[in-house]
Amino acid sequence: MRPGISLIKGLSVRKKIIILFLSLSLITLLITGLVAFVTISDIGNYAEQSSSALGVAAVNDSTVALQQAAESNLMRLATDQAEITQLSFDDTASELEILAAQAVSLQNNPPFLPIIPSFTRNSPPNDPFRGTVVLLAPGSTATSQSDEYRTLAGMDDLLMAMYRADTELTGIYVATDSGIMRTYPWNGKTEPDYDPRVRDWFIRAKNASGPVWSEPYVDAAGHGLIVTCSRSVPTKYGTWVIATDVTTDTINQNILGLTLDGSGYAVLMDSGGNVISRPGLSAGNTTWNEAFATDNVFESTNPQLVETGRKMVAGMSGIDHVRIDNSEIYIAYAPVKTLNWSFALSMPASHIVAPVKTTESKIIESTRISGEHIDAQTTRILQLFAGLIFILVIIIILLSVLLARIIAQPVELLRQGTVALGKGDLDFHLTIETGDEFEMLAHSFNTMAADLKQNIETLRRTTAEKERYAKEMEIAKEIQNNFLPEFIPEIPGIELAAATLPAMEIGGDLYDFIPVTGDRWGLAIADVSGKGVSAALFMALCSTIIRVSSGAEADPSVVLKHANQLIYADGRSSMFITLFYGVFDPAKRTFTYVNAGHNPPMIVRGDPPNVGTIEEGRCIALGVVADVSVTSAERVLEPGDLIVMYTDGVTEAFNLQDQEFGEDRLVTYLQKHRNYPVQEIINGLIDEIRRFCGSAPQSDDITLVIVRVL
Repeated sequence: MRPGISLIKGLSVRKKIIILFLSLSLITLLITGLVAFVTISDIGNYAEQSSSALGVAAVNDSTVALQQAAESNLMRLATDQAEITQLSFDDTASELEILAAQAVSLQNNPPFLPIIPSFTRNSPPNDPFRGTVVLLAPGSTATSQSDEYRTLAGMDDLLMAMYRADTELTGIYVATDSGIMRTYPWNGKTEPDYDPRVRDWFIRAKNASGPVWSEPYVDAAGHGLIVTCSRSVPTKYGTWVIATDVTTDTINQNILGLTLDGSGYAVLMDSGGNVISRPGLSAGNTTWNEAFATDNVFESTNPQLVETGRKMVAGMSGIDHVRIDNSEIYIAYAPVKTLNWSFALSMPASHIVAPVKTTESKIIESTRISGEHIDAQTTRILQLFAGLIFILVIIIILLSVLLARIIAQPVELLRQGTVALGKGDLDFHLTIETGDEFEMLAHSFNTMAADLKQNIETLRRTTAEKERYAKEMEIAKEIQNNFLPEFIPEIPGIELAAATLPAMEIGGDLYDFIPVTGDRWGLAIADVSGKGVSAALFMALCSTIIRVSSGAEADPSVVLKHANQLIYADGRSSMFITLFYGVFDPAKRTFTYVNAGHNPPMIVRGDPPNVGTIEEGRCIALGVVADVSVTSAERVLEPGDLIVMYTDGVTEAFNLQDQEFGEDRLVTYLQKHRNYPVQEIINGLIDEIRRFCGSAPQSDDITLVIVRVL
């Protein structure tokens, strides 16, 4: 072994830390100081020279570059904004194509009952966004009982969906040759003598093969100045016209709201030279049944402006210099191709040239100031850096000594502790009060010794506790199963099956089949809030209450009110239950039901099968408030009808990608298997959910009750 290495090896930990830390710190400071001194000097010289050179070059180039860039930038902005305008209007036209496809689809399908209701002009809903308004034009022979009237109602849900998807729309509506008009959202400002069939947007759409845009006009529904995109749809009832409105204010804000330092001016013009939209354009005192006088570029007395307008309506793009009121104006224009419109953006020439002189003087003054500042800062930095290095050397020496002392002493105490622990002294206590990781390590050491003594006893108790818990859960699961029907009853007129699959050992879902007075049967499915033991106990209570409340009462709404009072009275658990309860009358083949906050059951009917939801008779969950208000709903069932009642564990089953099973997959499965025996449908659906979830854990209880009418 070499003498140098042998000397270091013989030193204590404290001395090794002092030597190593001090050596590394001093070497680092010396190298850093030398490099910084050279680098700062070079940077200062280079920055001063570069600043002077850049100042001279900037003064020479700024004038020419600014003028050239202004025209290029203005043209680019006009072209970009024309494309943005085109995309915005094309999106609206595309949305109408979707509605048109829906209108065509309705012709070959039975009338579809929309989710949102419709109202007349004089019967407003509580929320205008929760309903459509239906108008009948003067002289219309259409009635609410006509086939076209009912078929047209199938457009309501898509009108609402399209309106909510596009926030720029003021309203969306469909009108017919027979004088029917349905509009979303509801608006009661339209006059009784309003007839959509004589409006320009209706007539132009009938004469066109695709979407068309109107000129600005005053809206009859009180939205001010608007433009309308309309699209005709030939139907077996005659022509339908689907249309949507966009206010000129919206166009100004979202499409034409482009200004350059407050000096830009944007205009949208159609193929006839009419101004579609510009800042400040408004309806004034014009009413809806009066023609709105639009601005037209060809009516201008300025020949240069008229010439620019001819280029724009010809679909050209470019930039013109036009003199208006003794001021030179740059006008950049570009076509909005699919609409055969044109977009223009103007800027005063004075706005472009004025900054040149100001920029020149600022650059010269800034160059001089920068040079002086760089010299002063370079000298100051060098002085500060030299003083800082000296101070750091002193601090490093002191810290090296202190650090070695702080580290070495706790290490020695820890060494003594490990020796004692190695000899089997589990009562050895280590005391280190440094307030840092060494103290935490000493505490961990003491804790480890104490834990070792308790380990065997703790392991024994834990094993016994787990066995006891497992046995109790088996008993709880057996008790819970006793609250569910022991067998599926044979009910005349229906085929019935049910299944439940708890997410944990025990769950909070329940179903029941309850004989009701008059040879009727009550069918119930419910979901208690929460999971596990608390949910299972609350489920048992609710199951008993529901069975007691419904045994002698045939009206589901009375059963629900009575059950809610009993559940709410026992409100110590602060839990609630969602419940769907219906009474089947085999003699009349009717199904009377209520829904207390539960997932609406699905009903499969027809061939090919059509899947809908049972939405009527709804109220809030039981146990939330002392009294609930609900009215029973009734359906007359038909042979072959399939009613599927389920809890949210079916549609909200998640796979490893955090995707839920969802209603769409449930609908697809029911359409494909609707003719299978109901028990096979349930078994197959549970297998389908398991395949979808894969190895992901079951997130909620799954319960199904399926009824087929024979």
